[in-house]
Amino acid sequence: MPTVFVHGNPETAAVWDPLLAELEATGAARPGLIRLSPPGFGAPVPAGFGATVGEYRDWLIGELMRFAEPADLVGHDWGGGHVLNAVMSRPDLVRSWVSDAIGIFDTDYVWHELAQRWQTPGVGEADVAARFGAPVDERVATLVERGMSATVAEQVAPGQDAVMGRAVLALYRSAVQPVMAELGRDLERAAQRPGLVVLATADHVGGTAEQRRRAARRAGARVETLDGLGHWWMTRDPARGALALAGFWTSLDNG
Repeated sequence: MPTVFVHGNPETAAVWDPLLAELEATGAARPGLIRLSPPGFGAPVPAGFGATVGEYRDWLIGELMRFAEPADLVGHDWGGGHVLNAVMSRPDLVRSWVSDAIGIFDTDYVWHELAQRWQTPGVGEADVAARFGAPVDERVATLVERGMSATVAEQVAPGQDAVMGRAVLALYRSAVQPVMAELGRDLERAAQRPGLVVLATADHVGGTAEQRRRAARRAGARVETLDGLGHWWMTRDPARGALALAGFWTSLDNG
């Protein structure tokens, strides 16, 4: 059974390295660990791909259709958004799902300040030009300041380029509210497959704790609380993350 990890913004697949290493070290690794990089985020952008919310959903569905059996799907940040959009559309393609971004589908969710900057014409272009056009060491420092471990930031920063910047702007501008709230109307469909919501308490970009819990209830998902961890929980305490995932999968294996 494939176990598929999908990362978000502004990241590459290296963000998963500590977590997957911990799964392997503890003997909790599953066969078929696969990291999928969304187009523009460590992977080429196909011709005609507009990097919108809907196109990323369709991209992920297409990738899942390549597997011979349903996958255990794990998403972080926008990857967690793509996971839920795919599950709401094609629950038959997964055995289970994990997301730390379910709060963005809550009816009361308001995009964080940086997202609103990217959604603003002119302001967004200036921001990504400065952010992704900065020297690599400055990009590393920015990621570390925002909560990513230094080791992972050094691997992710070189992948932040103009291609990623364009994808960031297109994706966020396609998700201006009420787009996400409207997509969230179908959250109950995600309950057709077992789900786990990772709630890192110091992560404030994906909505309030109540918004995340409320959305999790609608999606029929259990909640794993990671007290004190922030947005990049998988880089700061991969052992706790691995324990949460392994426990969830074991419950399904034994169920």
